[in-house]
Amino acid sequence: MADDPIHFGPFTFDPGRMTVARGGEVSQLGNRAALLLKCLAEAGGGTVSKEALMNAAWPGVAVEEGNLTVQIAGMRKLLGQDGEGRDWIVTVPRAGYRLLAAPAADRVPEPGPRMPVLAVLPFRNLSRDADADYFADGVVADIITALSRFRSFRVISRNTVFARRSHDADIRQAAADLGADYLVEGDIRRAGERLRISVRLVPGHDGFTLWADRFDGTLEDVFAFQDQITEAVASRLRPALEQAETTRSLRDRPKSFAAYDVYLRALWLIGEESAVANVEAHALLLQALELEPNNPNVLAHAVWALEHRNAMGWPPIGNDDIGRCLDYARRALEHCAGDPRIMAPCGMALVQTGKDYVGGMQVIEAAAAANPNDLYVMCVLGVSTLHCGDLDEAQLHLERALRLAPQDPDRRFAMTGIAHIAVIRGDYEQALYWAGRSLSVNAHFDATYWMLISANAYLGRMEEAKLYLDRLREIAPGVSLARIKAGQPARYPERIDTVLEGLRLAGLQ
Repeated sequence: MADDPIHFGPFTFDPGRMTVARGGEVSQLGNRAALLLKCLAEAGGGTVSKEALMNAAWPGVAVEEGNLTVQIAGMRKLLGQDGEGRDWIVTVPRAGYRLLAAPAADRVPEPGPRMPVLAVLPFRNLSRDADADYFADGVVADIITALSRFRSFRVISRNTVFARRSHDADIRQAAADLGADYLVEGDIRRAGERLRISVRLVPGHDGFTLWADRFDGTLEDVFAFQDQITEAVASRLRPALEQAETTRSLRDRPKSFAAYDVYLRALWLIGEESAVANVEAHALLLQALELEPNNPNVLAHAVWALEHRNAMGWPPIGNDDIGRCLDYARRALEHCAGDPRIMAPCGMALVQTGKDYVGGMQVIEAAAAANPNDLYVMCVLGVSTLHCGDLDEAQLHLERALRLAPQDPDRRFAMTGIAHIAVIRGDYEQALYWAGRSLSVNAHFDATYWMLISANAYLGRMEEAKLYLDRLREIAPGVSLARIKAGQPARYPERIDTVLEGLRLAGLQ
């Protein structure tokens, strides 16, 4: 039997890594226990004799039956009991043992993509100060809690990780022991009242650093410093991890038709922010939906593709883009199990495409409450509040989004949103500053050009305004005032009308 994952009951057993996963909890097995569980799983629910089990776990070695009893007892403790109080490993009197729920041939694995597994290792204390140990452990525990709010990867529990405190093992061995695809490691140094913490994200298979950052602070407000580190690491790890998974899929499985791989390729195309790439992404997402019609990740990105297309005023793909966008949004919300990364684009579609300002805002606010450390979710909250709520509150949300991940490409949404608020308030120099910063991040985001054109036109800088208008027409052929207006919320129509008037002054019809 190949060392492919085996599903039984609520568990996924990985014989190669010798791990058992249940939900987001991953437990490491010893070599003997893994061999025994593999033997039981391969029996398909049938009874396995004690002799066969001992031969599997202790091949060629004469051992007492008590050794088998000890191993079975340990596995029972690890697996726990089912909802009716029964052990998952059942004793068959005078015969042997069997699994209560075996992986029958027609058993369907848990729905959804195979998510990457992340482990946050205990940080090294390089200052040899016992107080720093407590601080480092608190930071790690908080980071694990914050990362657990993200649904695009699984985080190994604190107890499992803290059980192995040795820093001597090779990073690849640590990943294998924990069953983790990626590891977060770090160290802490203390000099008087100053602390420095370094954090790194490392793929388990090669040990090379994918992302690293350093945080400096004082012990004057130790809890505020701890919160700052937790917020920053949690928000910046997600895009680094997502990019690593996308690169891996494009490299290792470029022609895979599994829904997860198709979804990752579509995600990469959506990030190009062009009308042509958007069409390609939408086609890929339709392929993925044929494989998994109710996959909430795929549905949410289909929502994103159609909502963004409508909001930018690009030509429609089909006869009823708006109707399909809203249908996808409702289906995604039905199946998302409270995932804020799915709720946010769906809520935005309700606001922006469906003009359901109350219902859409409720969904977006719930997403932000579920994960306030997600840059994209906070950007959506800020932009939607710009359209439907208080402008000061919108600016606070957008500024917080920028603090969360100052290097994430998604920050263009926050910068352009702040520029839009500045145009509304007549602060055109400030609008140009923020729109210029957004342009440096992504030169293909239509809304950034709207702000650059409008602010320059209001300042009487028509030459600059027309240069940006020419660039807008290059990336969005057929763009018009009517198309832009149709794709924007109208709870407070003057907020987009102010921008549109600047575009009209520059010559857009």
